[in-house]
Amino acid sequence: MDIKQLKQFVHLAETLHFGRASEASFISPSALSRSIKQLEEEVGTALFERDNRSVELTPAGNVFLSYARDSLSQWDMIRSQLMEHSAELHGEISMYCSVTASYSFLFDILSEFRSNYPKIEIKLHTGDPDHAISRVMSGDEDFAITAKPDAIPTGLAFKPIANSPLLFISPKQKLKDSDAVAPNSQTPMILSEAGVARKRVDRWFKEQNMKPHIYAQVAGNEAIVSMVSLGFGVGVVPQIVLENSPLANTVEILNITPKLKSYEVGIVTLEKKLKSPLVSAFWSQLKETI
Repeated sequence: MDIKQLKQFVHLAETLHFGRASEASFISPSALSRSIKQLEEEVGTALFERDNRSVELTPAGNVFLSYARDSLSQWDMIRSQLMEHSAELHGEISMYCSVTASYSFLFDILSEFRSNYPKIEIKLHTGDPDHAISRVMSGDEDFAITAKPDAIPTGLAFKPIANSPLLFISPKQKLKDSDAVAPNSQTPMILSEAGVARKRVDRWFKEQNMKPHIYAQVAGNEAIVSMVSLGFGVGVVPQIVLENSPLANTVEILNITPKLKSYEVGIVTLEKKLKSPLVSAFWSQLKETI
């Protein structure tokens, strides 16, 4: 049994899905299955009940999950204590962000840090920005670049790095099957599935006493720009996404009032992780820009 194997077990226990757990563990589903089987042989009992359709923890698996979480927590603590006596910090930290955030912010964020701490490796994962906070809260990532929610979850630290207006955008060509341009109850809307932007758009329509006509809900702001550029509807995206989009010249910004509340972008981490020398070193170098 090793730390990596315990992490793989926790991923599977929390997701109950071999595909998602193997992706989080950076191994194939078959390799994860072999690892779990080896672990079950070592502890002498089944930890999961599984068939072709579902995965469930056994009673023994629930007991072992508590042990695994405690062991990983103790490992992080002892590693941090030993590292404090090391002449130079070394190890690995992980970060999650959208593709847009990766080329909008990472160079400025990481260049000085890499120069000061060359032995700390940074593992970057990209994906839907709406998953950023949950990945940090679950412990899958040390940091994430994300929009600041209206209410920051307890135990989460947030440091702002940018402010971006939320914009209504429409295609430069006529909307398909519609003459409407300004957002109203008949305008086909292309909106994000969830997240800060979606909540603010929903609130905007409610305050205008309008029910939006939602044409499509998508994951990722880049996809919204794509669908709007094709003429399927009006969308809402952060300005920073539009500025970095190769399709920016195919859409136009609508001058709509009242304006949506700006999109505050920052980096989040768990407050308890700031006790780690690696996490603390990275956090202390972040410069609040707003």
